[in-house]
Amino acid sequence: MGQGRELGYDGGAPVGRRIVVGVSGSLGSLAALHRAVAEAARTDAEVLAVLAWAPPGGELGYRRSPCPPLLAAARDAAVGRLRTALDEAFAGAGIGVRIISQVVRGDTGYALVGTADRPDDTLVIGAGRGRWLLPSVARYCLRHATCPVLAVPRPALQRELETYHRRTLWHLRTEPVPQS
Repeated sequence: MGQGRELGYDGGAPVGRRIVVGVSGSLGSLAALHRAVAEAARTDAEVLAVLAWAPPGGELGYRRSPCPPLLAAARDAAVGRLRTALDEAFAGAGIGVRIISQVVRGDTGYALVGTADRPDDTLVIGAGRGRWLLPSVARYCLRHATCPVLAVPRPALQRELETYHRRTLWHLRTEPVPQS
Protein backbone atom coordinates (compact mmCIF):
# COMPACT_ATOMS: atom_id res chain seq x y z
CA MET A 1 0.00 0.00 0.00
CA GLY A 2 2.68 2.49 0.77
CA GLN A 3 4.70 3.71 3.65
CA GLY A 4 2.98 5.36 6.57
CA ARG A 5 4.11 7.24 9.60
CA GLU A 6 1.86 7.76 12.56
CA LEU A 7 1.98 10.90 14.67
CA GLY A 8 0.92 11.09 18.28
CA TYR A 9 0.00 7.43 18.42
CA ASP A 10 1.04 4.98 21.09
CA GLY A 11 1.73 2.14 18.63
CA GLY A 12 -0.94 -0.23 19.95
CA ALA A 13 -3.57 -1.67 17.69
CA PRO A 14 -6.51 0.68 17.15
CA VAL A 15 -9.63 -0.48 18.93
CA GLY A 16 -13.24 -0.11 17.88
CA ARG A 17 -14.68 1.88 15.05
CA ARG A 18 -12.62 4.26 12.90
CA ILE A 19 -13.52 7.32 10.92
CA VAL A 20 -10.82 7.71 8.24
CA VAL A 21 -10.55 11.24 6.84
CA GLY A 22 -8.40 12.66 4.07
CA VAL A 23 -6.57 15.81 5.14
CA SER A 24 -4.55 18.05 2.83
CA GLY A 25 -4.90 21.42 4.54
CA SER A 26 -7.43 22.77 2.02
CA LEU A 27 -10.67 24.32 3.25
CA GLY A 28 -12.58 21.31 1.93
CA SER A 29 -10.39 18.82 3.76
CA LEU A 30 -10.61 20.82 7.00
CA ALA A 31 -14.42 20.79 6.69
CA ALA A 32 -14.22 17.01 6.20
CA LEU A 33 -11.98 16.74 9.28
CA HIS A 34 -14.47 18.67 11.42
CA ARG A 35 -17.30 16.46 10.14
CA ALA A 36 -15.23 13.33 10.90
CA VAL A 37 -14.64 14.52 14.47
CA ALA A 38 -18.36 15.21 14.89
CA GLU A 39 -19.20 11.73 13.58
CA ALA A 40 -16.58 10.15 15.86
CA ALA A 41 -18.00 11.94 18.91
CA ARG A 42 -21.52 10.84 17.95
CA THR A 43 -20.58 7.18 17.35
CA ASP A 44 -17.77 6.77 19.92
CA ALA A 45 -15.15 6.15 17.24
CA GLU A 46 -11.59 7.30 16.74
CA VAL A 47 -10.44 9.49 13.86
CA LEU A 48 -7.61 8.47 11.56
CA ALA A 49 -6.45 11.62 9.71
CA VAL A 50 -4.57 10.63 6.53
CA LEU A 51 -2.43 12.79 4.27
CA ALA A 52 -1.28 11.13 1.04
CA TRP A 53 2.03 12.21 -0.49
CA ALA A 54 4.27 11.35 -3.41
CA PRO A 55 7.97 11.92 -4.07
CA PRO A 56 8.92 15.07 -5.99
CA GLY A 57 8.43 14.27 -9.66
CA GLY A 58 5.99 11.46 -8.81
CA GLU A 59 6.62 7.76 -8.40
CA LEU A 60 7.83 7.30 -11.97
CA GLY A 61 10.33 10.14 -11.62
CA TYR A 62 11.60 8.71 -8.34
CA ARG A 63 12.07 5.23 -9.86
CA ARG A 64 14.11 6.78 -12.67
CA SER A 65 16.32 8.79 -10.30
CA PRO A 66 16.05 7.52 -6.74
CA CYS A 67 17.36 9.83 -4.04
CA PRO A 68 16.69 8.58 -0.49
CA PRO A 69 17.50 11.93 1.22
CA LEU A 70 15.03 13.72 -1.07
CA LEU A 71 12.43 11.03 -0.34
CA ALA A 72 12.94 11.46 3.42
CA ALA A 73 12.62 15.25 3.06
CA ALA A 74 9.36 14.85 1.12
CA ARG A 75 7.98 12.48 3.77
CA ASP A 76 8.99 14.89 6.55
CA ALA A 77 7.34 17.76 4.67
CA ALA A 78 4.12 15.71 4.46
CA VAL A 79 4.27 15.07 8.20
CA GLY A 80 4.70 18.82 8.76
CA ARG A 81 1.72 19.65 6.49
CA LEU A 82 -0.48 17.20 8.37
CA ARG A 83 0.56 18.57 11.77
CA THR A 84 -0.07 22.12 10.57
CA ALA A 85 -3.49 21.20 9.18
CA LEU A 86 -4.51 19.56 12.47
CA ASP A 87 -3.22 22.50 14.50
CA GLU A 88 -5.09 24.99 12.29
CA ALA A 89 -8.28 22.92 12.33
CA PHE A 90 -8.60 22.84 16.10
CA ALA A 91 -6.31 25.64 17.32
CA GLY A 92 -5.26 23.65 20.37
CA ALA A 93 -8.85 23.18 21.58
CA GLY A 94 -9.70 19.92 23.32
CA ILE A 95 -12.04 18.00 21.05
CA GLY A 96 -12.80 14.94 23.17
CA VAL A 97 -12.04 12.48 20.36
CA ARG A 98 -8.91 10.44 19.78
CA ILE A 99 -7.18 11.49 16.57
CA ILE A 100 -4.47 9.36 15.00
CA SER A 101 -2.43 10.98 12.24
CA GLN A 102 -0.81 9.10 9.38
CA VAL A 103 1.00 10.04 6.18
CA VAL A 104 0.73 7.50 3.38
CA ARG A 105 2.86 7.38 0.25
CA GLY A 106 0.68 7.05 -2.82
CA ASP A 107 -2.08 8.63 -4.87
CA THR A 108 -4.70 10.23 -2.64
CA GLY A 109 -7.76 8.18 -3.60
CA TYR A 110 -5.85 4.90 -3.57
CA ALA A 111 -4.25 5.73 -0.19
CA LEU A 112 -7.58 6.65 1.42
CA VAL A 113 -9.42 3.60 0.11
CA GLY A 114 -6.53 1.36 1.13
CA THR A 115 -6.45 2.83 4.63
CA ALA A 116 -10.22 2.60 5.18
CA ASP A 117 -10.09 -1.16 4.69
CA ARG A 118 -12.19 -2.42 7.60
CA PRO A 119 -15.87 -3.22 7.20
CA ASP A 120 -16.81 -0.98 10.15
CA ASP A 121 -14.70 2.00 8.93
CA THR A 122 -16.28 5.14 7.54
CA LEU A 123 -14.35 7.23 5.02
CA VAL A 124 -14.93 10.99 5.15
CA ILE A 125 -13.70 13.12 2.24
CA GLY A 126 -14.10 16.66 0.98
CA ALA A 127 -16.30 16.57 -2.12
CA GLY A 128 -14.26 19.19 -3.99
CA ARG A 129 -15.41 20.80 -7.23
CA GLY A 130 -15.33 17.73 -9.43
CA ARG A 131 -13.66 18.04 -12.80
CA TRP A 132 -14.78 16.46 -16.04
CA LEU A 133 -11.33 15.78 -17.44
CA LEU A 134 -9.30 15.09 -14.31
CA PRO A 135 -10.08 12.20 -11.97
CA SER A 136 -11.67 13.29 -8.72
CA VAL A 137 -10.49 11.87 -5.41
CA ALA A 138 -14.08 11.86 -4.16
CA ARG A 139 -15.28 10.03 -7.28
CA TYR A 140 -12.47 7.46 -6.93
CA CYS A 141 -13.28 6.85 -3.26
CA LEU A 142 -17.03 6.55 -3.89
CA ARG A 143 -16.37 4.04 -6.66
CA HIS A 144 -13.71 1.88 -4.94
CA ALA A 145 -14.25 2.02 -1.17
CA THR A 146 -15.53 -1.09 0.58
CA CYS A 147 -16.87 0.91 3.52
CA PRO A 148 -19.42 3.74 3.75
CA VAL A 149 -18.16 7.05 2.32
CA LEU A 150 -19.32 10.46 3.49
CA ALA A 151 -18.56 13.22 0.95
CA VAL A 152 -18.64 16.63 2.66
CA PRO A 153 -19.57 19.53 0.36
CA ARG A 154 -17.19 22.45 -0.06
CA PRO A 155 -17.56 25.08 2.64
CA ALA A 156 -19.47 28.26 1.69
CA LEU A 157 -16.30 30.35 2.14
CA GLN A 158 -14.45 28.22 -0.41
CA ARG A 159 -17.31 28.53 -2.93
CA GLU A 160 -17.38 32.32 -2.45
CA LEU A 161 -13.62 32.61 -2.93
CA GLU A 162 -13.76 30.52 -6.10
CA THR A 163 -16.60 32.68 -7.46
CA TYR A 164 -14.63 35.84 -6.66
CA HIS A 165 -11.52 34.52 -8.40
CA ARG A 166 -13.50 33.46 -11.48
CA ARG A 167 -15.09 36.92 -11.73
CA THR A 168 -11.75 38.65 -11.25
CA LEU A 169 -10.12 36.53 -13.95
CA TRP A 170 -13.05 37.10 -16.32
CA HIS A 171 -12.80 40.88 -15.85
CA LEU A 172 -9.06 40.80 -16.42
CA ARG A 173 -9.53 38.87 -19.67
CA THR A 174 -12.33 41.09 -20.99
CA GLU A 175 -10.86 44.51 -20.20
CA PRO A 176 -9.58 46.28 -23.31
CA VAL A 177 -5.82 46.57 -23.61
CA PRO A 178 -4.74 50.24 -23.66
CA GLN A 179 -3.18 51.29 -26.93
CA SER A 180 -0.02 53.40 -26.78
